[in-house]
Amino acid sequence: MAKSSSLNVRVVEGRALPAKDVSGSSDPYCLVKVDDEVVARTATVWRSLGPFWGEEYTVHLPLDFQQLAFYVLDEDTVGCVAGETGMCGLQTQAWCLCLPGIDSWINLSRVDPDAEVQGEICLSVQMLEDGRGRCLRCHVLQARDLAPRDISGTSDPFARVFWGSQSLETSTIKKTRFPHWDEVLELREMPGAPSPLRVELWDWDMVGKNDFLGMVEFSPKTLQQKPPNGWFRLLPFPRAEEDSGRNLGALRVKVRLIEDRVLPSQCYQPLVELLMESVLGPAEEDTASPLALLEELTLGDCRQDLATKLVKLFLGRGLAGPFLDYLTRREVARTMDPNTLFRSNSLASKSMEQFMKLVGMPYLHEVLKPMISRVFEEKKYMELDPCKMDLGRTRRISFKGAPSEEQMRETSLGLLTGYLGPIVDAIVGSVGLHRPGKWVWGAPLTCCSSQQDVKYLAISGFLFLRFFAPAILTPKLFDLRDQHADPQTSRSLLLLAKAVQSIGNLGQQLGQGKELWMAPLHPFLLQSVSRVRDFLDRLVDVDGDEAGVPARALFPPSAIVREGYLLKRKEEPAGLATRFAFKKRYVWLSGETLSFSKSPEWQTRHSIPVSHIRAVERVDEGAFQLPHVMQVVTQDGAGALHTTYLQCKNVNELNQWLSALRKASAPNPDKLAACHPGAFRSARWTCCLQAERSAAGCSRTHSAVTLGDWSDPLDPDAEAQTVYRQLLLGRDQLRLKLLEDSNMDTALEADTGACPEVLARQRAAAARLLEVLADLDRAHEEFQQQEREKVALGPLGP
Repeated sequence: MAKSSSLNVRVVEGRALPAKDVSGSSDPYCLVKVDDEVVARTATVWRSLGPFWGEEYTVHLPLDFQQLAFYVLDEDTVGCVAGETGMCGLQTQAWCLCLPGIDSWINLSRVDPDAEVQGEICLSVQMLEDGRGRCLRCHVLQARDLAPRDISGTSDPFARVFWGSQSLETSTIKKTRFPHWDEVLELREMPGAPSPLRVELWDWDMVGKNDFLGMVEFSPKTLQQKPPNGWFRLLPFPRAEEDSGRNLGALRVKVRLIEDRVLPSQCYQPLVELLMESVLGPAEEDTASPLALLEELTLGDCRQDLATKLVKLFLGRGLAGPFLDYLTRREVARTMDPNTLFRSNSLASKSMEQFMKLVGMPYLHEVLKPMISRVFEEKKYMELDPCKMDLGRTRRISFKGAPSEEQMRETSLGLLTGYLGPIVDAIVGSVGLHRPGKWVWGAPLTCCSSQQDVKYLAISGFLFLRFFAPAILTPKLFDLRDQHADPQTSRSLLLLAKAVQSIGNLGQQLGQGKELWMAPLHPFLLQSVSRVRDFLDRLVDVDGDEAGVPARALFPPSAIVREGYLLKRKEEPAGLATRFAFKKRYVWLSGETLSFSKSPEWQTRHSIPVSHIRAVERVDEGAFQLPHVMQVVTQDGAGALHTTYLQCKNVNELNQWLSALRKASAPNPDKLAACHPGAFRSARWTCCLQAERSAAGCSRTHSAVTLGDWSDPLDPDAEAQTVYRQLLLGRDQLRLKLLEDSNMDTALEADTGACPEVLARQRAAAARLLEVLADLDRAHEEFQQQEREKVALGPLGP
């Protein structure tokens, strides 16, 4: 049974942050850390004490992660704007699968260095007795991943052991975060009550006081019954909550932890077959299918996650087309106003939206990215709203006088149409790029074919309002840009998004509402509407062979999942200084190879098979005195390990490459459990100072830590587990539906409009779902019992 946990984090906004700049403002951004490792960095919001980020991340984690923390910093200064949110620790056992999580404001507090601990220590403790009484023997072996306390990015750690009134210290090991002591300290028991054992780690400093690195403590009962033996996570000093004495503002976050234990595939087969029957059955049974009951049981807040998993589940079975057809039929049947089709939060709307993000993201990038990049790079000032026009702006940047309002409007109109024209051209010319068009949008057109305008609105309203317009408005959220737009560019994108939205509405709302200042743009918009109608016709009339059959995977193995320029370094180039050893290379990653060349156009490429990758890890900054470096450890046919070092531009790019490489190599066998976070230079490892190149890795690998995104591979078992979890929440409702007496059919028919035959089919579907749930409950209990038996036998090793 596989185990996994996912952390959904949304960094919403900050308020009342302290000013760090001389202008009385700040340029804040937020770091998200899991177990002391940065997993995400928001964009910087310039000149704001109340920034809005609205950035969302999904982080796949091992079940034993310990804590989540947020840090708000200023772009221009070293140190925190407002510190952290108090190290809000999330223990996996403290979270319940059905809890909604955290959605609240958290007061920010100053960072306490004594609370900023990380890493683990390896100990072996024995309780002995001889003629002189009891003796405690503490074997301090080693520690790993300690916090860097010195400016060099390392520490000078030593251990201090306390038992009762006695204490002993190990030797100090200089310039490492991975010390190996292998020292045995013996302490005699003194008269009095039994005492706990406390082991503290400190960073030795020649000048000033030593820096705290963490501690572990064991009660007398633990020492007596099961003396410690193995690796133990370091903890901060226990301390009471203290008022910082200064208002440092607050951060609003939304956090949800999903912990799953995924069963073998055969356990989910009956549930998957029920869902498949729903979309392949006769249309008249749509309202009484198991899938219809599942939608009825799912609350609005959970529909997006369920929609994503269902789309992936049906994609993996090659049934994405029938699934979307099924949802479309139900959506059309219950929508009273055709103009609102696919604009609610129904499962159909969410599934269409998630499908376009999963399958259509490469299409979106190819269509919109060139013009979005141009808007960001040119930074042209555009404004049509008289209330927002800055007529004095031209005077500030040129020797000419300020233009009139009419001149500003004409200039802005020319710029807007100059951007909108290529955008519309790219969209209407993209029929060949939109491969799944026929089998995705064919059903809405068929269901709405009796009303000419409605059938176009059904598609354009979704495709433009939920896909193109949001991507133009917030390109960072669709991976079209690495950073959020500055205020001026953001306003330009808003105007472009409004125009695209009006085109998506087929011009029906032009001249209505409060934004009459958009009127100068109306002729261009109306001209574009006819082109969009023609585009929609051609989109669903693509020849069947050209459209292709719904794939059983999001992307073929040869598809490029990530590419871009990185700095590359081989293991040990002779005679080159560190900085010159890194060469700029263009890098491609697919499911099959990791390839390098001097430029995208360069014919010669060097490739590493993805199947040879054994680890993908961060590299300490001190290894090369360079930030944002990662290593790709591969194994050749002879079994020898080789390391390639890659440097990224920033922490977000580093996380994205780490995640993409870990996902691509996830199925590989013989993955490394540990590796060196440093480099082998000057005849020793910079991390643990060992002199053997072949020395075992000193830090655990993190292959399970990845960022969730649209390129995540299909995982049918995990997706079926999500459906099972959702059904568990609605089990009581299923039981009520099953227990409904047939004599109540007449009353229910009057209340709901459903005929007795439909109600009978719903009861039968509920009975089948409850039977499947009971089988899955038993399977989970059996596997949990096996886990408990393994735990009772004791650990196999440290």
